[in-house]
Amino acid sequence: MEVEFVPVETEEHVEQLAELAGEIWREYWPALIGEGQTEYMIEQFQSAGAIRRDMAENAYEYWFVRVREDGAGAEGEPRVVGYTGGHDEPETNRFFISKIYLAAAERGRGFASRIVAFYDELCRERGLSASYLTVNKHNELALRAYRAKGFREIDSVVTEIGGGYVMDDYVMERPVTSRA
Repeated sequence: MEVEFVPVETEEHVEQLAELAGEIWREYWPALIGEGQTEYMIEQFQSAGAIRRDMAENAYEYWFVRVREDGAGAEGEPRVVGYTGGHDEPETNRFFISKIYLAAAERGRGFASRIVAFYDELCRERGLSASYLTVNKHNELALRAYRAKGFREIDSVVTEIGGGYVMDDYVMERPVTSRA
């Protein structure tokens, strides 16, 4: 299976990403944070407007995670299985991974390991020492996955995000590993 990371660069990509984000969020998050907060967070952080704003104002980079299954041949269309994004933080010499989201049917297939390896390579290329992310404290599936990939809790934060909602997260960091 070949996994590729396709940069989000055009307005069409932004619209596609926002649509994908809405689908993934609606299939996963309501059970953890409720439908109201899920819809609020989609609009505030995953909508086309939010993506455009992050890219323009905060130097966010986004990528579609695409896969071509073994045996698909050159003609086989790769399919998007999720998306990821974040930005460099020169002041901390780290990359903030703001988003790693996979469609429900794609979880548990090794894509998280490939995404972490992608960020390791990106950090090495940019001379960054670590990557970090935030994870909902009640998201046991993600916590187990990130711990297995070498992320460790370094802080605990509660962030008011408006609309009467908060994000109750662990901050998890992973030092960049050397090439195998």
